[in-house]
Amino acid sequence: MERAQVNGVELEYEIRGSGEPVLLIDMIVADCFVPLFSEPALADRYQFIRYHKRGWVGSTHTLPPVSIADHAEDAAALLEHLGFGLTHVVGQSSGGAIALQLALDRPEMVHTLVLLEPTILSVPSAHILLQKAGPAFDAYAAGDHETALSIFMSVVTLLDWNTCKTVLDARIPGAVAQVIKDADTFFGIEVPSLTEWAFGAEQAAAINQPVLSVRGTETDPLWVEVAALLRSQLPNVEDCEIEGVGHLLHIQRPEPVAQATTRFLGDHAISAG
Repeated sequence: MERAQVNGVELEYEIRGSGEPVLLIDMIVADCFVPLFSEPALADRYQFIRYHKRGWVGSTHTLPPVSIADHAEDAAALLEHLGFGLTHVVGQSSGGAIALQLALDRPEMVHTLVLLEPTILSVPSAHILLQKAGPAFDAYAAGDHETALSIFMSVVTLLDWNTCKTVLDARIPGAVAQVIKDADTFFGIEVPSLTEWAFGAEQAAAINQPVLSVRGTETDPLWVEVAALLRSQLPNVEDCEIEGVGHLLHIQRPEPVAQATTRFLGDHAISAG
């Protein structure tokens, strides 16, 4: 990957393909969108910008706090550094939160949003999920990063850890080892930033871009509730469900996610604006 000095940090990034630009913002799994690159329906039509957020893989690690707004400004600075203007933005889980904040802070840069189960912890069911994940936080505090990640990933994906590992490493070789390496960033910085991030009716009303909200049919109630919140509060939103999968929807079943994203981006082309 190449490296860019932006917003006081160095970010690893890669650009693939040609066509209208699409910024990809990862979840806890760095490179989580890589499976989509093998889907011609999407990969042959767009220019992808993927990057490692600060604190992930080889991008600059900074001390906490690092807010969702900080991540959004990093993304904006990277796009400006690379010379991109109006851009489609795709985010999953915590990356979806960053995508929403980017649209709020820099609306002139965001043409559309594709949100794959964005994490919004202000909904009531978030408390239940965080309770279930409590043993993961305990394991992290005890210094056992692998156990912490195994518990947390099982809670959010509704898959047992062995199945989760198999899915991740089959689609993104080395992903599990990297997730464990990035545990300090996730537990020490990203989770606190998500719990402190506010997104409600006031923020939703300011999102004027077309939004595609994508969730799996077998996902945790948290993301069912988030999808309902987006549907009820965003001015311009479409829903899409991916059958038979949960929070790793675009990793487990990249083809229907790519098809839905291609259709949506085609309906809202930058060139038609």
